[in-house]
Amino acid sequence: MNAPTFDPLSDNFARDPHTAYAMLRDLPEPYYYRDVDSWMLTKASDVEAVALNKTMLRNRDHLLSEAERKDAQRKMNWHDMPHHERFVQTNLLETEGEPHARLRKLVFREFTAAMIARQRDTIQAFVDHLLDGLKDRDAFDFVEDFAAHVPGHIIGRVIGVPDEDCPQLRIWSENIVGFFNVGCDDTDKHIAEQATKEFYEYLLTLVQARRKAPQEDLMSRMVEHRDAGHMSEDQLVATTMLILMAGHGSTIDVLGSGMHALLRFPDQHQKLRDDPALINLAVQEMFRFESPLPYFHRFATEDTEVGGRMFEAGTRFGVLYGAANRDPERFDMADQFDVTRSPNRHIAFGGGTHFCLGNHLARLDMDVIFTTLNDRFASIELVKEPTYKPGLSARGPFTLDIAVRRR
Repeated sequence: MNAPTFDPLSDNFARDPHTAYAMLRDLPEPYYYRDVDSWMLTKASDVEAVALNKTMLRNRDHLLSEAERKDAQRKMNWHDMPHHERFVQTNLLETEGEPHARLRKLVFREFTAAMIARQRDTIQAFVDHLLDGLKDRDAFDFVEDFAAHVPGHIIGRVIGVPDEDCPQLRIWSENIVGFFNVGCDDTDKHIAEQATKEFYEYLLTLVQARRKAPQEDLMSRMVEHRDAGHMSEDQLVATTMLILMAGHGSTIDVLGSGMHALLRFPDQHQKLRDDPALINLAVQEMFRFESPLPYFHRFATEDTEVGGRMFEAGTRFGVLYGAANRDPERFDMADQFDVTRSPNRHIAFGGGTHFCLGNHLARLDMDVIFTTLNDRFASIELVKEPTYKPGLSARGPFTLDIAVRRR
């Protein structure tokens, strides 16, 4: 079989990555993508097995000599970025072992079910406020005029960030996360480093303010953990920065792609309108159908069999959640958006020690948003087909123009 053309930076891939994913799934073994030196995993069974395998690590720096670590850093062009190296390359997502387990346990204690449930009224009030501001418009950009404002403000309020600062945090977050994509150059590198520096300086000021005058917010509790010796000052900043970054882009993306899915499949949208109790299933299906974070990586720390062949320790795997979530071996009618799909064993939130901590808050955002939209609008229609972000690191539309008719 000829090797398929795999070009995640192309316009065709942005429009429809799933055709490319299907071609890779049909190969007899994982596909080697030279541009990122990774074997790409696209089948649900392979992706899940690697995500749950404790010998597969996102970061293996602690297993390398200093010279090997520096060499790997240069190959990724992640060197000469002092703030990025200090606060992004060492955050909770990029650590393993005891440091990861300790920090994750601290954060997990804060994101309790009770804390998440308490956000419902806040989310509802903010969503109502945004929609009230659009009451004189019968058409608007669902992403930029509405969805982009919700997740950042909600996670910002949880942390303790003033509402007026949240738009800037989104810009910093997108500039930092963008450097994780394939095909980035030195311009992207400079943008990511500058954004990290400014983000750090902002958070340091917030830390100092909370140390002087604690409030009922997550930043105040993180400062308490720092002062009790449970984490360093850098870990406090890096963890808070990660929570804020994670609370922005991916939820905005899945809100946009989820709305687009409802409009592409009007029969499913009508099912949800007729039975609002389906909202939890519908939200899970939105994550499966267009996974907002479709790609991560793992390193094998020992010789391992994956996808029917042996790989040596040190092999890097591309874990394509976006492909696995459309695997027909796992999901009946995998390319059909179905708001009643159950069970729905999607892998959009990852797995194992890196399972997404913020998934409950993201799903609550979506529950409130889509329920409120269906209550307020008798009809929602797509004005024009959206353009989706290129690359592997994120999946979501830049804009989504819709026309609405109020009840």
